[in-house]
Amino acid sequence: MAEKWTPDSWRSQPIAQVPDYPDKEALADVESRLASYPPLVFAGEARKLKAQLADVAEGRGFLLQGGDCAESFAEHHADHIRDFFRVFLQMAVALTYGAQQPVVKVGRIAGQFAKPRSSNIEKIDGVELPSYRGDIINGIEFSEKSRIPDPERQAKAYRQSAATLNLIRAFAQGGFANLDHVHQWMLGFVKDSPQAHRYQEMADRISDALSFMRACGIDPDNTPQLRSTEFFTSHEALLLGYEQAMTRVDSTTGEYYATSGHMLWIGDRTRQIDHAHVEFFRGIKNPIGLKCGPSLDPEELIKLIDVLNPENEPGRLTLITRFGHDKVFQHLPAMIRAVEREGKKVVWSCDPMHGNTITANGYKTRPFERILGEVEAFFAVHRAEGTHAGGVHVEMTGRNVTECTGGARALSADQLGDRYHTHCDPRLNADQALELAFTIAENLRKESDSRVAVNA
Repeated sequence: MAEKWTPDSWRSQPIAQVPDYPDKEALADVESRLASYPPLVFAGEARKLKAQLADVAEGRGFLLQGGDCAESFAEHHADHIRDFFRVFLQMAVALTYGAQQPVVKVGRIAGQFAKPRSSNIEKIDGVELPSYRGDIINGIEFSEKSRIPDPERQAKAYRQSAATLNLIRAFAQGGFANLDHVHQWMLGFVKDSPQAHRYQEMADRISDALSFMRACGIDPDNTPQLRSTEFFTSHEALLLGYEQAMTRVDSTTGEYYATSGHMLWIGDRTRQIDHAHVEFFRGIKNPIGLKCGPSLDPEELIKLIDVLNPENEPGRLTLITRFGHDKVFQHLPAMIRAVEREGKKVVWSCDPMHGNTITANGYKTRPFERILGEVEAFFAVHRAEGTHAGGVHVEMTGRNVTECTGGARALSADQLGDRYHTHCDPRLNADQALELAFTIAENLRKESDSRVAVNA
């Protein structure tokens, strides 16, 4: 690892999961253009997110991170963004009430275009082509031309991210996030859910709380916090040439920030300590995430934390665990104990999606009961260890897709082909995402109640 960090010092390190562009001059031209474009987000916004995550690290908040597995150019519609944001806000309200703490809202959106793949080659009917790696790199169509990495896709991803951010900022600040509206949407979900009896009590309590505040003269008309919200963006920073082009010096601090998103994360396949992704991440000052799978040894995790957060700054590093529902108790306790032993300040978040992928009827899917199982095991381990279960990281959509089996509506494997629209991995649909949020809220209430009992 280079001692002196620069935005391009990663280029001297080994690198994984990066495409081979046949036209190097075209690639350099696109990266040069991107470096001249305006930032998508600003350093001050990233610092604000880091401060909120610092509270989560200290047990005073909860991180909700979610969105598409991989954004696509073809499905870039205002209605899709609106539907995602609407469900995300409903999830946040349920979690805020359950945790009795602030919920930090971070979307996998406005930049989540590149995807790591387990194989460089995809084979269909005896034909072998390069794997699809996300719309920022190549096309999903199974043809030789489509699968050639095209640098111009990076410029298109930038423009789509800018348009998405513009709409989300308008939604977050322009009245769409009004708490009264969000709660009414949530009441509609509760009324129509097959498990309405489970959620009705919490919904009624939120209604009572809003009525009490209104009686005290606190309402969206006179309280900005009730009619708007703060929302941040995140993505896996896989394509480092794009990230370098979007990295700028903050004029107020002189420090480097990646301006492609507020929070970036390193995937489980690119977290090698002596490789390019860790080298790039150690120098940017954004809050960052690290995916932690079952192959990560706890002592190796400590070494990575030392490299990525040498000053042990709360809010800088979120550990996103992804084991599979049946492996949490095997791996998570040792990781927590190593981090606690070394006194490291981190946010612990649970990704219950990536370790629970199976194939059914020819489709990649994720059984909802396994997703719930991993979340509940995550909370159980943290309760046992006396640490804070600080967040959840999910792949979800606001649309009525049929990609994950199970849930209150008992989606079967036979129904997967009805509305299977994902470009990569299966996502929770709107009902399943809200069902998950209510289950997490119940776990957060247990954690809150146990803290009260300890302090009584």
